[in-house]
This record gives sequence, structure tokens and C-alpha cells, in this order.
Amino acid sequence: MRPPGHLRKRSFQLAGHRTSVALEPEFWAALERAARRRGLSLAALVTEIDTARTEASHPLASALRLHALIEAGLGDAGESPASPR
Repeated sequence: MRPPGHLRKRSFQLAGHRTSVALEPEFWAALERAARRRGLSLAALVTEIDTARTEASHPLASALRLHALIEAGLGDAGESPASPR
């Protein structure tokens, strides 16, 4: 088992460009569960979250973490999981 706080990097194709995102394994696990619940691949869910970002200056990693928290019921109830702020 990896120590808490150890980041795991994954690569995705977003808007025609290859990008890598580093998150803690617990966030990846939460995102994978959310994708399965919606019948999506992890890559498709990440693409949705990336597309829904209204502030390009907000890092994708932050948007993914917020989405994972919202999906887990720990985020702001007024937030939509597809459009974290």
C-alpha cells in the first residue's frame, strides 16, 4: 500500500492534446466509481469535467478533486458534479 498523499499520474487526451494529471489514489478511486455509476470510461468522465470548467485558470486536478468530493456527498450540495467551481 502506498503512503497517504502519494500522487498517481494518469494521462488523457483532452481537446486534441495529451495531458497528465496527478491525484491521490483515493481521488482516482472515487472518480472511477463515479464513471462506472454513469456508464462512462474514466477518460470520458475527465473529458466531461474538463469541458464543464468555466474558469480555464482553475487547474484540472482541482476540478477532478472537487468532482470526487461532490460525488461522495462531501462537497457543496449546490454544486453540480459535472461543473465544479
